Amino acid sequence: MKKKILLLPGDGIGPEVMDAGERVLSALMEAFKLEIELVHGKIGGAAYDATGEPLPEETIRLALNSHAVLLGAVGGPAWNGVPFEKRPEEGLLKLRKTLSVYANVRPVRLPTRLSHFSPLRTLTSDIHMLIVRELTGGLYFGEPKGRMVEDGEEKARDTLLYSESEIRRIVELAYKLAEKRSGRLVSVDKANVLATSRLWREVAERVHTAYPHVTLHHMLVDAMAMEMVLHPETIDVVVTENMFGDILSDVGGALVGSLGLLPSASLSDHGLHLYEPVHGSAPTIAGRGIANPIGMILSVAMLFEYTLSLQEIAEALWQGVESTLDDGWITADLESFVEHRSHESSRPYRVIGTKEMTERILEATFRQLKRKGVVA
Repeated sequence: MKKKILLLPGDGIGPEVMDAGERVLSALMEAFKLEIELVHGKIGGAAYDATGEPLPEETIRLALNSHAVLLGAVGGPAWNGVPFEKRPEEGLLKLRKTLSVYANVRPVRLPTRLSHFSPLRTLTSDIHMLIVRELTGGLYFGEPKGRMVEDGEEKARDTLLYSESEIRRIVELAYKLAEKRSGRLVSVDKANVLATSRLWREVAERVHTAYPHVTLHHMLVDAMAMEMVLHPETIDVVVTENMFGDILSDVGGALVGSLGLLPSASLSDHGLHLYEPVHGSAPTIAGRGIANPIGMILSVAMLFEYTLSLQEIAEALWQGVESTLDDGWITADLESFVEHRSHESSRPYRVIGTKEMTERILEATFRQLKRKGVVA
């Protein structure tokens, strides 16, 4: 039976990076004769303009009848004036809820040979961390929330709420991922201030008994932000709640030089996962053919790993990206870092657009696959 993958380009640079993702998917599908059907749908501002809804019922139907969903980006100033519940971002939040994706997994990976892309000046070894963020609870979803007038003064309220079961399932996933890597897990919280964080820490300790080969370390979120900047090479798997994960994963993007380099996978218990690059819709560069496709291409790599269980192809895509960057091919978002540290590399760097970068990465990926004897 063919596996269906739903492609949701979205807004801004979303369609451009989705073209890159589809190009990579199609090339690998053909090379490996994979039984995959690519289906297209609408989300975000593009969906609102077409249907009046940021997540139309047709998109929901397509998503629930797919084996995976690949998303470009949503949002932009063009929809600032629409009602809050109709904004593009609400479509994404509703999609996550519809798919019951509770765990956002974001690899932050930068080999030492590419350290000149990082704003850090002290990298001595590879960055290879994995941030596991709880995605459906916490401050973003807690009730009650809203604005009100009390005692003649305007106020606003958000509720930070977590249950033991919500914490347990994300922490268990993080332990399993840590077992497959170095066996080191950092649980990030704010237990010196927040009751939810104290529960989080307690649950993490309880679950730890089932994973004796994993070393658990607790760290406050402010200390973790500092550790990521000072010693990123020492960090392996990080698990944390929704808002802290949102912020720390963007720190991860800064560490490697651009959010355009980061992929993500939002995982469910039932196997229908959502994949998307970490970057936003970047409307100021949309339509110019200069968007960095790497975050999308690596999101495709995560799709090959988590949905299709084709680890060799996933790793070849990662190596293809790293090889392409090492060969001196970059997109405009990386140019400032290269210019600032050009004396540290003997290679000339050439700025190319979205489509050419995609082709370079595909060529490098197939070289990796041929070297390993996976393709002829």
